[in-house]
Amino acid sequence: MRSPLEACGPQTVAVVAALCVWMAGIEAGEPESLRQWGQWRGPLSTGVAPFGDPPTEWNEAKNVKWKSRMPGSGHSSPIVWGDLVFVTAAVPFGEKVEAKPDPDPGAHDNLGVTHRHRFLALAYDRKNGDLLWKQTLAEELPHEGGHHTGSLASNSPVTDGKRLFACLGSRGLYCLDFSGKLLWKVRLGKMSTKHNHGEGASPAIHGKTLIVNWDHQGQSKVVAFDTASGKQRWSAKRDEVTSWSSPIVIEYQERAIAVISGTRFLRGYDLETGKVLWQCAGLSNNIVATPVYEDGMVFAGSSYDTRIMMGIKLKGASGDLTGSEHVAWKTRQRTPYVPSPLLFKGGLYFLRHYQGILTRLDSRSGNETTGPFRLGGVADIYSSPVAAANRIYITDRQGATLVISGDANPKFLGRNVLDDSFSASAAIVGRELFLRGSRKLYCIAEPASP
Repeated sequence: MRSPLEACGPQTVAVVAALCVWMAGIEAGEPESLRQWGQWRGPLSTGVAPFGDPPTEWNEAKNVKWKSRMPGSGHSSPIVWGDLVFVTAAVPFGEKVEAKPDPDPGAHDNLGVTHRHRFLALAYDRKNGDLLWKQTLAEELPHEGGHHTGSLASNSPVTDGKRLFACLGSRGLYCLDFSGKLLWKVRLGKMSTKHNHGEGASPAIHGKTLIVNWDHQGQSKVVAFDTASGKQRWSAKRDEVTSWSSPIVIEYQERAIAVISGTRFLRGYDLETGKVLWQCAGLSNNIVATPVYEDGMVFAGSSYDTRIMMGIKLKGASGDLTGSEHVAWKTRQRTPYVPSPLLFKGGLYFLRHYQGILTRLDSRSGNETTGPFRLGGVADIYSSPVAAANRIYITDRQGATLVISGDANPKFLGRNVLDDSFSASAAIVGRELFLRGSRKLYCIAEPASP
């Protein structure tokens, strides 16, 4: 097993040329959203910031542009648009409430809820970290707790550049303007999650449509909403159990498709009608990792009772693809559980379960031409890797972020430690990297030149 600490050869001409072509294609018709981080997993839903260039080195005394203490707790990842940084949080308040006995014998590590909570949307000034506003969206005693490592605010918000959409699961779906004014809200009911391990799927947005995945132990569904009014466009039942995987919306052959992982099937839904266009079996129970997409192929993986990562070709895809030629490749080696995969420069990167072992496959063929790579200095990883400027950033729950190059044989570029714990994934915009810890929100950036 190779280590990124080892010296590696120089970049090949082919890799450099591919990167230049990729960037030139983006530049040619560049929408503003590609320079922002408006949703979970970034502008391409792959973990990549196409125009990002954050530092490789930082600590509490170096390259921390600002840090702001946050109220309550939450694992929702920050999103960034213009001069605003948005997160959500859950804050306990009031007198302690006697916790009810948990009827689920499998929930031995459940985080008991003993207080009412305020569920907040928060907006910070990107320039200095000042809290510009906070909006209380709901106040209630949660009917379930969550995994002892989880939080009651794990669904990441999304934005279309004009409005903020905060999905709080059983507490509702909320739309606010950028001043914090509530525009509309929808209650979808109460989730009953497996082992009471909590909720966490983030919504996805495409044009004027917002997609919410509602997989739980009751009647699961996927629901599409109009972004302006909150009116339901369509709802489709899903014969699925609890998952924590977020939908992505892709464009293929002039059609928008919502792609959602599930225990029974990975499915593609027509975004206009909610009709299932295709489906493919093979994933696990306890789906957490979100799929990724590029150039006519969807990549999805799981690791609980079934370990699998697979690449699905969409050309001509219709109906049940299980066992067909549309399954271009699959592997059962070192597949992901909590962290979602990263798709970067033709490489599909994923972490074994939530440990510090990184696999890199050629996304088109599924071949593992280099690696795997043992990542020294990080462990117990819940956040998903992100990438920019030929660099990959991997952050663990002990406060460390490992930076490696995006080469076929990664080079070690830095290990950076902050005084916090990180379960949320990083966001990258321009020369800044945003990290949401258990206590503080950080903006990492090199000082401006005089």
